[in-house]
Amino acid sequence: MSKTIITTFLLTSLLGGLMATQANAAEVIRHKLPNSDFPISLAVEIPPGATVVNLSGVVPPIADSKADPKTLAAYGDTEVQTVNVLKNIEGTLKSLNLTMGDVVKMQVYLVGTPETGKMDFAGFMKGYTQFFGTAAQPKLPTRSAFQVAGLANPNYLVEIEVTAVRP
Repeated sequence: MSKTIITTFLLTSLLGGLMATQANAAEVIRHKLPNSDFPISLAVEIPPGATVVNLSGVVPPIADSKADPKTLAAYGDTEVQTVNVLKNIEGTLKSLNLTMGDVVKMQVYLVGTPETGKMDFAGFMKGYTQFFGTAAQPKLPTRSAFQVAGLANPNYLVEIEVTAVRP
């Protein structure tokens, strides 16, 4: 009789452990902004046991090789820089077997344009919405955007850091 009790206990424990493992394999939960179609999440829940991957800040490459590399024209405006930064992030994620859909958090640093001294948020959004909230990639990260006084290169208008979760 005691062998039956021990076997039952072990099987129950094993089954409970498997169920807990399945619970840990839960999906990332993205909470939409209420009453809004703005393309960011209100909050993102990361399941227990998920691997979090933090990427360093990414700055734009030269966009126009014919322009003087010491000028803003070489890097482009905020929209061009945003698209090129996000393409580089996409490539880095791919090299880590991740996608833009795995991004759960984004921090954006924008420098004011020479014309206005203010960040070009509309230009940033034109670039951003090519990668997030699309039919092909509808998943939205939480996001903060800041205007900063400057970045490492005086011609950089955009730097982006992302956090992704390995599925």
